[in-house]
Amino acid sequence: MKKNILLALSAALLALASCGGNNNASSTPTSDASTPASVELSAPGKTAKDTLLSWNNCEALTALTNFVESSDAKGTKTYIPKEDRIAVFDMDGTLYGELFPTYLEYVMYEYRVLDDPTYKDKASQDEIDFANEIRAGVHNNSYPSGTDMRHANLAAKAYSGMSLKEFDDYAKAFLKKPIPTFNNLTYGTAFYQPMREVVDYLKGNDYQVYVVSGSDRYLCRALLEDGLGIEPNRVIGMDVRLKATGQGDTEGVNYQYTLEDDIYRTDELLLKNLKFNKVANIVQEIGKKPVLSFGNSGGDQAMHRYTLQDNVYPAEAFMLVADDLVRDYSYLTEEKITSLNTQWSDQDFNVISMKNDFKTIYGNNVTKKA
Repeated sequence: MKKNILLALSAALLALASCGGNNNASSTPTSDASTPASVELSAPGKTAKDTLLSWNNCEALTALTNFVESSDAKGTKTYIPKEDRIAVFDMDGTLYGELFPTYLEYVMYEYRVLDDPTYKDKASQDEIDFANEIRAGVHNNSYPSGTDMRHANLAAKAYSGMSLKEFDDYAKAFLKKPIPTFNNLTYGTAFYQPMREVVDYLKGNDYQVYVVSGSDRYLCRALLEDGLGIEPNRVIGMDVRLKATGQGDTEGVNYQYTLEDDIYRTDELLLKNLKFNKVANIVQEIGKKPVLSFGNSGGDQAMHRYTLQDNVYPAEAFMLVADDLVRDYSYLTEEKITSLNTQWSDQDFNVISMKNDFKTIYGNNVTKKA
């Protein structure tokens, strides 16, 4: 079986407008203290029986556990040395919810531009128009072509001037906000429970886990370090140019960092980390070919193919299909689900069905609002 993607609609996004902020440009948004804002990380588990508790028996789970067990069988052709046990994960729609009702980085951008009292009066008309397009796109289930790159460039502008510490604080405060389309779920806790268990299982079997996302690297770091226990140096994402506060227009190659300097975000997009860019970043930042790759959409195919191509070790790729319209949101029709399953299977990707393979999606206490 094979994979899918996710996303959906909900008028409840407008509830974000009620979220407040502080009074200076670098202040962080307020949160709802009555809503749980953190998750309790479980210890990495060695065995599937002890760790993968939220999975039904399925082909994808069998493929994963057989792979991990065989990779630890010394003296066999399937053995993989610990230093080469590298797993790469896409984030949105693979580890983390993508449909409440849209991507996390889009929701935070909307809040920043339309609702944040410290910034909305400073936003350019281009930023405002695009934020309203995203909000409208949620309701008609459609985004214009090129939305991903428009967002990347305008989001760079929306957070420009923030130090990395200021941005991290801002993102973490936003992550404490409740998701208006679910009960008992915040943006900081919206991980798929079965996939969280996969991360724990791999860590328990000496795998190095990297997240390779199309979303902003520093937003991913803020989310993943506290929410999933992923170290910042194992997060790869979209990048903006960074500068030192005293640098001005001097090129970095000619500027000496001083003890009085801080590092801040500029409005210049360096890279949107999708498709081949994911492969290039894996090569540059990890320096070794992964043996496991997890994704959910066409933007992850390149990463999967690179993992499987001419690997000196056994390798597997997994595609998650968001086919559960009852417990989560999805814009997929039955016809599209069938098409995706065939498409991913034909490329030798293992397909994970949220509907059939997950006992729970976000945890048993989380429910989707009508």
